[in-house]
Amino acid sequence: MTTGKSAVVVAHPDDEILWLSSALPAADKIVFCFGDLYGNPKRSAARRRAVAALALPNLTDLQIPESGVRKLVDWERAEPTPYGVEIAEPEGRARYEANFAKLVSALRPVLAGYGNVFTHNPWGEYGHPEHVQVYRAVCALQAELGFTVWFSNYVAPLSLPLARQLAAQPCWTSRELRRPNVLLARRWAWTYLRHGAWTWILSYRWPRRETLYAQPPAGALHPLHGETLLDISRLRLWRWGKAARVLD
Repeated sequence: MTTGKSAVVVAHPDDEILWLSSALPAADKIVFCFGDLYGNPKRSAARRRAVAALALPNLTDLQIPESGVRKLVDWERAEPTPYGVEIAEPEGRARYEANFAKLVSALRPVLAGYGNVFTHNPWGEYGHPEHVQVYRAVCALQAELGFTVWFSNYVAPLSLPLARQLAAQPCWTSRELRRPNVLLARRWAWTYLRHGAWTWILSYRWPRRETLYAQPPAGALHPLHGETLLDISRLRLWRWGKAARVLD
């Protein structure tokens, strides 16, 4: 049960409707962390047009340029770091680490006074180093600002090794089973599509239920072993079978 003001903090525009649509209607603030794509001015302009077209009165767009490290992680052997996950390539790692400091500095005044912050999960949903970095940046501010961190149960085959590695670490106290807001998600997705800024598969189908885990600033925490995750590779119109995957 959430109390106090709530913020949804995501790495990129459209992450909010893919992974946290159930938290959007009650959110007092929505935060997009990253703006221009690394080395892609055309798609960067499309993203800016889409965000402007959303016209969200409660949006804070930090517009930090992306670090361009999407393909620089060995997800079979991903190593968590204080700033996200290990980036082997030196120049990419330097950009990535610099962005962590920018995130913490920019998010501090934005999240002051909030009781709940909904953000990416520790393994970055389908395996995105900037998703992991946003989670780490939010957690870095938790003790100082005193909010509860909430994250969802989406995973993919790419990020599963990291999810299994992190499952042994206590990170939640309670869970809420929620229904994704599919009508809102599809409406916003159309705006992204119309402006050429949709980054996900066109055949994606939102699940009937998603789980949100609460990670408060104090209290006894539980590991994630045995929890049911949603395998997003199975959330496609042409795929049959259950998307549920028990984390072993």
